[in-house]
Amino acid sequence: MRSTLEDMGKEVGCSPGTMVLMSRLAKQFYRRGDEELLGMHLRHLVALAYVRDHDACPQQALGDAFCMDANNVVLLLNELEQLGYATRLRDPHDRRRHLVQLTSAGRAALEHTERAQGAIEDEVLGALDPDERRTLRQLLERALRSVEPVEEESPYSATTASIST
Repeated sequence: MRSTLEDMGKEVGCSPGTMVLMSRLAKQFYRRGDEELLGMHLRHLVALAYVRDHDACPQQALGDAFCMDANNVVLLLNELEQLGYATRLRDPHDRRRHLVQLTSAGRAALEHTERAQGAIEDEVLGALDPDERRTLRQLLERALRSVEPVEEESPYSATTASIST
């Protein structure tokens, strides 16, 4: 017998929480977001989108946003630099910090992934109508805004996925 999401937990008097549901949904995106379809690894896409949304963000902020240790952030940024998608510059106000910026090749690569992202979203979120998708996006942006580090001067544009290294 196969149960549905509505049936889950009824036998024991509980149902999956938002955290469980969002994790399962994220896994559906990861499963479908392969490198061949997107033109890059999903972790690169998520990192580049964050850097685009948080221009010249401190390297540490990237690690904080994705709950990654400094070594993994360095490895990720090394990959992005080798691909020519991002660059690290010394912060002119604090020489100990690096600021991460998108290159023109990184912007072009992100633009190239937009069609593939749309197709994946259509597949995973196909049960939602356009208004529901808009509402979902707004809710995700608001939730992320409350937990991601944000530079005060720049307007916020959420990146609605996390990086898995």
